[in-house]
Amino acid sequence: MRVYLELLEELLTRGKSREDRTGTGTLGLFGRQLRFDLREGFPLLTTKKVHLKSILHELLWFLRGETTVESLQAAGVSIWDEWATPEQTARFGRSPGDLGPVYGHQWRNFGATLRDDGGYERDGVDQIARAIQSIRDDPSSRRILVTGWNPKEADEVALPPCHTLFQFYVQDGELSAQLYQRSADFFLGVPFNIASYAALVHMVAQATDLQVGDFVHTFGDVHLYKNHLEQARLQLGREPRALPRLKLDPSVRELEDFRFEHFELTGYDPHPRIRAEVSV
Repeated sequence: MRVYLELLEELLTRGKSREDRTGTGTLGLFGRQLRFDLREGFPLLTTKKVHLKSILHELLWFLRGETTVESLQAAGVSIWDEWATPEQTARFGRSPGDLGPVYGHQWRNFGATLRDDGGYERDGVDQIARAIQSIRDDPSSRRILVTGWNPKEADEVALPPCHTLFQFYVQDGELSAQLYQRSADFFLGVPFNIASYAALVHMVAQATDLQVGDFVHTFGDVHLYKNHLEQARLQLGREPRALPRLKLDPSVRELEDFRFEHFELTGYDPHPRIRAEVSV
């Protein structure tokens, strides 16, 4: 994970001061890329403890196509609660807890017809199913894409998708993926995003009888909030430890069948968690 720390240091030393919608202020750069070899281990930060439970529950929530927070809250995951308050959802005429056309909707029902009652028909494109089918039937295709950005619906949610497009790539029996992230909160959000998409590559690889390859993480606006500078410096003073391994239950052969209990993380020995304020 040294590549993560190198970009974190670049943000601290070369990042330009920029205003942002939260009013907190950031140090920002534009156009960067990280690459992780998933054969070498699971890219979960060791210079601070990262909450894998929340990451996996959120990923499974995306893959189920859900857009309300009930199942996350039932699992003890609160990372979407700030966007699901009555004040936030009322802005769009939705009930508390209903986030609208966020990631799960775009991944599993892209372009669906909006009903008069504010819900959606099941007539959109299931991009995840199409990607799986393409990997199985036409693995050399250059069209194995999933987009989370629908311009028609980007203004219908409190937080438009930050990780906006990902592409799968098959070579020599291995599955790789590249993510384009338009907006990247580097201290708090990006460690979650790295682990989430790395886990997704593991899941899709198992469901399509492939081995894991690389995860490539490409950024547009990559930024460090100014209320995270001290925490970032603390993290840079810590020595990275060996990467853990992510093990999946080998009996699970379909992506939709994965549950939280099918994941096992071994060898994770992180430095203590670093608390930081969330900028919303």
